[in-house]
Amino acid sequence: MAKQNQILLTLALLIFSLISSATGAAEKPRGVTYDSRSLIVNGNRELFFSGSIHYPRSPPEMWPDIIRKAKEGGINLIQTYVFWNIHEHIQGQFDFEGNYDIVKFIKEIGKQGLYVTLRIGPYIEAEWTSGGFPYWLREVKNITFRSYNEPFVYHMKKYAEMVIELMKKEKLFAPQGGPIILAQIENEYNNVQLAYKENGKKYIEWAANMAVGLYNGVPWIMCKQKDAPPSVINTCNGRHCGDTFTGPNGPNKPSLWTENWTAQYRTYGDPPAQRSAEDLAFSVARFFAKNGTLTNYYMYYGGTNFGRTSSSFVTTRYYDEAPLDEFGLMRDPKWSHLRDLHRALRLSRRALLWGTPTVQKINENLEITVYEKPGPDHMCAAFLTNNHTKLPSNITFRGAEYYLPEKSISILADCKTVVYNTQTVVSQHNSRNFVPSEKAKNLKWEIYQEKVPTIHDLALKNRDPLELYSLTKDKSDYAWYSTSINLDRRDLPMRPDILPVLQIASMGHALVAFVNGQYVGFGHGNNIEKSFVFRQPVVLKPGINHITLLAETIGYPNSGAYMEKRFAGPRGVTLQGLMAGTLDITLNVWGHEVGVYGEKEQLFTEEGAKKVKWNSLAGPPPGPVTWLKTYFDAPEGTDPVALRMDKMQKGMMWVNGKSLGRYWASFLSPLGQPTQSEYHIPRAFLKPNNNLLVVFEETGGHPEIIQIVTVNRDTICSMITEYHPPNVKYWERSRSKFRAVVEDLKAGAHLTCPDDNVIEKVEFASYGDPDGACGNFYMGNCTSPNSIKVAEKYCLGKHTCSIPVEREVFDEPNKDPCPNIFKTLAVQVKCVVPKKN
Repeated sequence: MAKQNQILLTLALLIFSLISSATGAAEKPRGVTYDSRSLIVNGNRELFFSGSIHYPRSPPEMWPDIIRKAKEGGINLIQTYVFWNIHEHIQGQFDFEGNYDIVKFIKEIGKQGLYVTLRIGPYIEAEWTSGGFPYWLREVKNITFRSYNEPFVYHMKKYAEMVIELMKKEKLFAPQGGPIILAQIENEYNNVQLAYKENGKKYIEWAANMAVGLYNGVPWIMCKQKDAPPSVINTCNGRHCGDTFTGPNGPNKPSLWTENWTAQYRTYGDPPAQRSAEDLAFSVARFFAKNGTLTNYYMYYGGTNFGRTSSSFVTTRYYDEAPLDEFGLMRDPKWSHLRDLHRALRLSRRALLWGTPTVQKINENLEITVYEKPGPDHMCAAFLTNNHTKLPSNITFRGAEYYLPEKSISILADCKTVVYNTQTVVSQHNSRNFVPSEKAKNLKWEIYQEKVPTIHDLALKNRDPLELYSLTKDKSDYAWYSTSINLDRRDLPMRPDILPVLQIASMGHALVAFVNGQYVGFGHGNNIEKSFVFRQPVVLKPGINHITLLAETIGYPNSGAYMEKRFAGPRGVTLQGLMAGTLDITLNVWGHEVGVYGEKEQLFTEEGAKKVKWNSLAGPPPGPVTWLKTYFDAPEGTDPVALRMDKMQKGMMWVNGKSLGRYWASFLSPLGQPTQSEYHIPRAFLKPNNNLLVVFEETGGHPEIIQIVTVNRDTICSMITEYHPPNVKYWERSRSKFRAVVEDLKAGAHLTCPDDNVIEKVEFASYGDPDGACGNFYMGNCTSPNSIKVAEKYCLGKHTCSIPVEREVFDEPNKDPCPNIFKTLAVQVKCVVPKKN
């Protein structure tokens, strides 16, 4: 009996132990900590591949697909700013609806199993108007932005509290079971800190303490802040943080990279911004080789600056060269080459997180970095680096020789096998196509001419022209200025070949000038120099002459010190060439009015459009300050939609009352082309039929040439050499076991059509020494005559295909046209929607 009782007692103790253990596991606190090696989320170390995606730059209907594609690209963390000036555009009134619904956005990220970095600012830069500050903040008495200034810190703390409380209320922080694992306060403050002297240092310390005091459940970071207070982590922004980052400013802080710029945002007048997938991949591999454990691509998806949200002179399209383009389409090889990089680094994960690093410098350009942990559960990963920008090299490591292309890093996930090289792209490429819609063509335009006012029409009078920012108060891009002057016949030039000249010195950004209701000309600054001088000959008459200006802002400034002290608009107006000389009319008394009539009446909506009489577009192209409207049906298919505006000049666009943003086709880049020609119309904005399209054109254009187009990346390509490593997807790791998952590890051209499309045509194929890029390949000096035939055999009619890069596949023995060269296979195919049976 005693023995039986002992057994029962032992069983009871065992059950109690198991229950306690299970309960303890269930009650294990969730949270985020860190040390000098990495972030630790819910007790687990991880490598983070993050992508910036901003919720206001796409409609909510696009969010799930964009996040899904980021996840498929190996992203496990999404970074976003919080945009103060959209949430509190009017002081005390908050807006979290539509594409401003940050809670919905973060919950969607969490739903798809990804984490979030929340950059609350309140200064965000982001090429966003006013850097995220609402206009009303500028008018707070005695305020100085981003300084230890009592009015500013009061409003900043109030805003930060609102954001943090909202996140806590919705249980979005990691300790609450939500996806937010990092938060950022301020943004790149070192760029301006010296301008604020002692108040700059006090401000940054106050900001860090304020943030941690509001919520300390996740780590706080400050980017580009070398002297970040101990309570926050300083992080790097730039293109090559593996070489430029001086490192954390504390012994227990990890190396984090918050902005790895995937290209460069564009301003009007800029040529295309470029950054290769190879350079991006090199920079990330370099950072992880040097103790980094988190990189963030700024941007991973840029999206669209709808409405008037872009900062000064920034285009409506934002970071289109990111891995996901403006339309949410995968830009290959950038998207796919980075996806493969993330997989290669994850194959090396355990060694990178728990191994000890050693660095061997072979020479000035060659370097070997090894992360290794000896023992029964042996871990090892290596980075072989060639820093030479022009010459490839061979490197010997642990008895084996490895070939390194110029400016490249090879990743050896087991210190033996090259699973990835940053310079050799084995993933596919694609090219973007804009296709005129068949359903939305033959647009029938109607016009309404905006009236050019005189001083008598404008109620707000002032001796000299009012400053433009404080006049418009961010309610419109436009403001009318008008004055009048009485001239005698003897004031005017007597010779018919001489005309007076109207000169306007403006602090920015642009203006349209009229004399006696007639268009005189258009002048503007640029992103580097906002101010400009407008000079045009004008026809004046004896008697009263009306001089009217439509002054314009193109977004508010978003960077630099003392942003609250920026100015714009006309500041000096003269008439030159009069018989009495130059006449300064700056102090002549001016009338002012914010906005244009069509804006106030909302002619871009169905109800507003009924308020005026529209006329059919006939005869010569419409002149300046003209409203144009038409209707169109939603384009065929499901591809993204855009508006091609390259034959217009400058203005704004709306579809069904929703602003698509500014367009500016007349501001040409040095290449002689508009910086942006196509403007995104999200499918979510469209109805099946009778969509209202309204354009406000400032100076005149050719609306009859406006096109509605669909957008695809159905042209896909591959360019593979004989020495390319096999795709990283051919390997896998299960704890310490690293193995190939296929028997044949040879390189090949792998092509996959988007969606469910299939390959209809091989547009180019050459096995030899072709060159060029996807959409623009060309033959070299030698090619196999069977190239097209082989590509068609492997790919026609298929959704996905693989073409071996093997000489015997293309040419019979002794019939190789160029046997003594390293061979390259370039292939380009066209994908289409499969035909229904």
